[in-house]
Formats: sequence, structure tokens, C-alpha cells
Amino acid sequence: MAISTVNGPSSVKADINVTPMIDVMLVLLIIFMIVTPLIAAGFKATLPKGAHLDKDPEGEDEIILGIDASGNYFLNMRPISPASLQDQLRAMYAARTKDKILYFKADNQLKYGRVQEAVEIARKAGVRVIAAITEPKVANALFGGEKK
Repeated sequence: MAISTVNGPSSVKADINVTPMIDVMLVLLIIFMIVTPLIAAGFKATLPKGAHLDKDPEGEDEIILGIDASGNYFLNMRPISPASLQDQLRAMYAARTKDKILYFKADNQLKYGRVQEAVEIARKAGVRVIAAITEPKVANALFGGEKK
């Protein structure tokens, strides 16, 4: 007590000014309130269409992962369960000595989240490159435009 009376009252405050932090948090809250409904709505993954594509870009011994409109997986045109997909891919790519490329074919009406799940499974299994298989554009001979 003797020391505090000698020096007198201190003019330095030890309190933290939280007003700027609250302002920043309110701005972030407003931003997240606007952005969250847009993210939750989702969006579709539509595979691109191109002209002058290779008829069969994948070779004879390449691995093709397909997903149909209902979300079922197909490995080299044979149905496979989602539980065993990663193990099958890991076994296939462990034996490969050349490039670890996976050819990916999915229905264009499939939700993007389902495509992301398949890509994540493939990455965990050791795939290094994923190539999307697209469909060629079909030209309408009568009108000279694209068929919709």
C-alpha cells in the first residue's frame, strides 16, 4: 500500500477496447448471413461439351470411374459399392507403374457434392490426375447450330 500512495493513481488503463472487435464481428455476421443461403442452395456440375474430341480418350488399360444420375458408382463399366470403391482403386493404382490417371464420367444432372465425394475418394486412393470424359457437341444439320 505504501508504494501505491507514493506514486499516486496510475493513468494507464489495463482494459481492452472491444468496440472495434465487435464492429468487425457484426460485419462478418452480416456477410455470412447473406452468403450461407447461397451456398446451401447448391449448384449443378455440367460437363463441358467440345468439338473435335477424341472418340475414345481413354486407352484400353485405363481406369474409368462413372456415376449415373441416381448416384451409383461404376468402375470400368461394372457396378461397385461406395464402401469398396476406395479399396478397389487403391489396389488398382498400387500395381500401376505409369501415370496414375483416372478417367471420370458423371451424369450432368448429378449434384456437385456427389462429384466432390468421388474425387475425394479417388485422391485418397492414390489417383494423381483426374480427366473428365465429355460428350461431343452435336450440330443440327438443318439450322447449323448446336442441338439443345
